Amino acid sequence: MDSPDPPINAIKRQIQSEYQRVLAELDFRPRAGQRRMIAEIFNTLSQPAREGGGPVCVVEAGTGTGKTLAYLLGALPLAMATGRKLIIATATISLQEQLVRKDIPQLVESSGLQFDYVLAKGRGRYLCRLKLENLLHGGDSRAALRDLFGDGETEAGGDDFALWEAMRGELADGRWRGDRDEWHEPLASDRWQPLTAQRGECSGSRCRLYRKCCFFNARYELDKADCVVANQDLVLTDLALGGGAVLPPPENSIYIFDEAHHLPEKSNRHFAHSIRLRAEAAWLERSATAIGKMREQDLIDSSSAAEINNLLTETGERLQMALLLLRGLRREDGDSYRSRITQSFPLGEAPAELRELAGTLAGLLGVLESRFERVREHLRGQLEEEEDVAGPASNPAETWFPLAGNLLDRAMANRALWESYGREDQAGEAPWARWLSFDEDAEAGDIGLASSPVLAAGNLQENLWRRCAGAVLTSATLSALGEFSMLRMRAGLPEHSRCLSIPSPFPFAEAASLEVPKMGCEPSASDAHTDCIIRALPALLDDRDSALMLFSSRAQMRGVLAGLPEKWRRRVLCQDDHQKFDLLRKHRARIDRGKGSVIFGLASFAEGIDLPGKYLRHVLIAKIPFAVPTDPVEETLAQWYESEGRNPFMELSLPQAVYRLKQACGRLLRSETDTGRITLFDERVVRKFYGKRILDSLPPFRRELLQRDLLPP
Repeated sequence: MDSPDPPINAIKRQIQSEYQRVLAELDFRPRAGQRRMIAEIFNTLSQPAREGGGPVCVVEAGTGTGKTLAYLLGALPLAMATGRKLIIATATISLQEQLVRKDIPQLVESSGLQFDYVLAKGRGRYLCRLKLENLLHGGDSRAALRDLFGDGETEAGGDDFALWEAMRGELADGRWRGDRDEWHEPLASDRWQPLTAQRGECSGSRCRLYRKCCFFNARYELDKADCVVANQDLVLTDLALGGGAVLPPPENSIYIFDEAHHLPEKSNRHFAHSIRLRAEAAWLERSATAIGKMREQDLIDSSSAAEINNLLTETGERLQMALLLLRGLRREDGDSYRSRITQSFPLGEAPAELRELAGTLAGLLGVLESRFERVREHLRGQLEEEEDVAGPASNPAETWFPLAGNLLDRAMANRALWESYGREDQAGEAPWARWLSFDEDAEAGDIGLASSPVLAAGNLQENLWRRCAGAVLTSATLSALGEFSMLRMRAGLPEHSRCLSIPSPFPFAEAASLEVPKMGCEPSASDAHTDCIIRALPALLDDRDSALMLFSSRAQMRGVLAGLPEKWRRRVLCQDDHQKFDLLRKHRARIDRGKGSVIFGLASFAEGIDLPGKYLRHVLIAKIPFAVPTDPVEETLAQWYESEGRNPFMELSLPQAVYRLKQACGRLLRSETDTGRITLFDERVVRKFYGKRILDSLPPFRRELLQRDLLPP
């Protein structure tokens, strides 16, 4: 039963009162943009649902707005008054940690709001106690786990047993809750993977250690919380499972998507599919071996085992046909990257022969999926509800149940990939991107197939916008060229969504300059452009500068680094040579010692890097960050736009480039007292017809356009 509408004016007065209290307690200055953001969020979320779903508020909040406090105060009192959950979904671990360790506790301590909050994580971050017990007691359990994880699974060594014993001891003493991130030291994936269970491998309440389950205990805490901090991937996973599987159901949830510019791309990746043919053929062989072992232990009957083996054999034969067919589709003009050659199908349309074969494979895998489901449910029925007893498995069904779940999950993933290749896209709707990847060794190498939606709109509309009680999307960069049309299109936002841009309070013109030097070449002349940057860096940076140099191409980044004089190479910290956290730590340490330091990074360093004050005085950008033209998803979307008579450059490439350039420029000023400069090595922003639109979209830095001459003597 729906909760009655709360007295809106009373909640509004509560928010106003709490805001004044927080400002006084923390000695914060009131910010006009922050007050405006609070009001916009509250006013939007307090509106009733419409035909297209709950209310949606989009707020582009410039750096310095104080958006975290704004969305907490604007949404949380309303969510609590209506009996709904507030789910905050971030794109990065660092922001999650900041919310849980600093921002939310600060709000609790400085305001009169009383609420419970919890950090939500996916099942894969928690240890499975049943797997731990089976690993410690060895025998058939560990052999089954090797079958379960397939390639790369090896026998356990002494270090592994010592780790498992230590984990069991700390779980028993209550000193550890089974959370991977809370263990004393980082755990490599190959050591952690055998200890955690995926959804299909978990028997839930039928497990004899269910009452001690690390994941379900954490899930119970989540159910009690008023505010849940998650990541966007976990939200998308939950929605794909129908909603309410891990997180509260969307109908009872108000979502805050911080760093919301990531949401469309993450949604596309989440609903994408990929396989590698040789790897899947090997999996089919391992599946036959596992079915044989289950038959030997009388866990499945002979007729079921024979039927499954026949399906596995026929599917394997069809895979071999696909391998031969795809080898014949290989072209010599594919795009090569890290010993893999990628080629896309125009407009995502696979050849008719491949579509037909894909339909056959999808059908076979669908039947195989149903048979694996039957095996899994049969094993579940053989599990006994027992008291929480640690120790070796007494029931063979317990050993093999996770394997059956893994077989089912992989069959489902394979079936989904082949279905995406077998169906035809609807006329007038955005197609799916479909592409192949080949190892450079054409004969012995593997072949990959992948597919992805080119727009997240359909999936987000169906699973999120039409179901949620409300949503807020916020980030420092959500618009492009002064409009929110790109976000609306890619995310499929409802028509009734309200969009607002709040400028940063920073004094851009006084604090920073934007320089575009004369180069005498465009980035398309890659060798000349790279040489120009190599000559320019020693002239633009002094011995104590703190700088960030951003590249759109790894090849150019490596080329510039190789071409610098030795003393300058020693000053550079390159993304390829260090872990991100370690690189930033070394950079700060150099600056603290009064030395110069220059970071070389790619797109991932154009956002989420917080180097305030002296730690970053100069941002250098190699070129306008247009999307790589060979990216299969963007390439297919552009082809579709062109086929519809639209201009993909003006409607897709240019807004996306502006958006990324704004993010890159946003690395410079992190507080109102920061100062510095930005150098863009790309004359197109001055000389091309679209240049003025780009410049007008950037913050109002002082401009120094084509004043410095970098032309060779």
